[in-house]
Amino acid sequence: MTSPASTDSVPPQLSAGPRPAPGPAADEGLARRLRALACTAPLHDLDARKANLAGEYSVYGMAEVALAAIDLVTLNMDFDTGADHEQIVARLIPRIAAQAPHRPVAEHERVARWVLENLINVGSVDRGFRAVYGTFTPDGSYVRRDYDFKLIEEVPGPGGTVYLRTTDEAVNVLVGALDTDVTSAQIAAEVKLEVLINRGRLADAQLAAEQARYRTVQYSETLRRALEATRRNVRAVDWLNAVPDMIAEALDHVADRYRHENAILTNIRKARDETEEPEHKRRAAELVDIVKDCIRRHTQLQSRLLEAGPLFRAEQDRQAFATPTTTSGIDLYGHLVAPVLPLPLERAIRITDAFFTHGTGLRTPVSVRVADLVDILLTPPVEREHLGAEMPEPDLIATPDDSRFSEEQLAAAKELLDLPADAPRRLSGLLAEARDSGGFDLAYLVALLAIHAASPAVGTAYRQGEEKLLFAVDDGTDLDDPDFGGADLIVGTALLDAVGMAADRTEAA
Repeated sequence: MTSPASTDSVPPQLSAGPRPAPGPAADEGLARRLRALACTAPLHDLDARKANLAGEYSVYGMAEVALAAIDLVTLNMDFDTGADHEQIVARLIPRIAAQAPHRPVAEHERVARWVLENLINVGSVDRGFRAVYGTFTPDGSYVRRDYDFKLIEEVPGPGGTVYLRTTDEAVNVLVGALDTDVTSAQIAAEVKLEVLINRGRLADAQLAAEQARYRTVQYSETLRRALEATRRNVRAVDWLNAVPDMIAEALDHVADRYRHENAILTNIRKARDETEEPEHKRRAAELVDIVKDCIRRHTQLQSRLLEAGPLFRAEQDRQAFATPTTTSGIDLYGHLVAPVLPLPLERAIRITDAFFTHGTGLRTPVSVRVADLVDILLTPPVEREHLGAEMPEPDLIATPDDSRFSEEQLAAAKELLDLPADAPRRLSGLLAEARDSGGFDLAYLVALLAIHAASPAVGTAYRQGEEKLLFAVDDGTDLDDPDFGGADLIVGTALLDAVGMAADRTEAA
């Protein structure tokens, strides 16, 4: 008989049978992190396999080159097209040359092509990567699953060209925000960008702006794939609920981003104009270009969103009334390859020549057929009663006047440069007079107008009927000025032939 003390000494986890794994069975984040980790494996594999190349390639950081390639393809692809293969190789070569400047250019080009081909995974059948990871089922059992993904894929373009496009997995690897919602990631990146700009941390703000741009590209990719699937098969896309909701959310998203990015652009310009450090000015100028590119991409995304509804209706009509194909496909292996392989070369060539001659298809005749005219005349017109949802009124924000010079300064500069035709002056004297009357800004404006007059638009002024034209000539004299350098130009006014201009206008009339 067992005593109570001995029963209490048995641990509860040993007295019961085996139980399912409690935590991972419900942890969807574990599988998500495993898939995200698998996306980075091809980049690490590049550094592991560079020893197999014929030559000494240990000096190159292949993972760094791969990230730069993903970055270039992402930023050079557009909504309808992708990035050019040769252009990406050419832009990768300077970055590779910086790692080993003493190596020949042919070796740098070979590294660029090798990295790009491995990101496309040229050696595989489907040009994709596969990773194996394990998850837990609800009953606690461990199951291994395959995860197929691509980083850079080749897509056909117009005229038989082939473009490169990055996938969602590649963008996630690039920005470091793995498996996140596109909209929330975009909002978070732009809020972070605004905070960093307000605090003056322009280096960190540039990284946040680039992440926001990558998220915009990924959002456009989601819409592009839905439209491509609609062109192939309209039934494969949920146009009843999923896509209309996505388009409505995307339009709201674009409207919010317009307002946010215009405010950010104003803050960047303010930071650029107020700072005195050259590095901050350079960072701010780069930020202006990045945010302008984000605005351009959002404009393109908005136009595609507005075209999505009419495209769906047109594809629905086209696919619903399309004549079903009745011809059977050709089994190339069974009908051609297998019978031809055992034959001698002279007999096989005659067979393959005949096959490819007839396999090119017939050329469409130029003349119009009566059957086509009957189909066009009997096709019912497309109903156009449903014009879609009413467009909201745009919330316009006045663009601040960030010009450096005022209207009064421009008038003063023009009055100072209104010289007699027979009395030209040196630029040094004009700068000194402008500095005494209006300070450095007026002198700077006079210098700009004088430099512009070094190459006057004589033909334009003649056609517009101007009576005189400001010109500047360099006679080799150096400019002696405390604020400006260069040549001490001779600035004067040239009278144009008013009689000849009037005669030309009369003849033209």
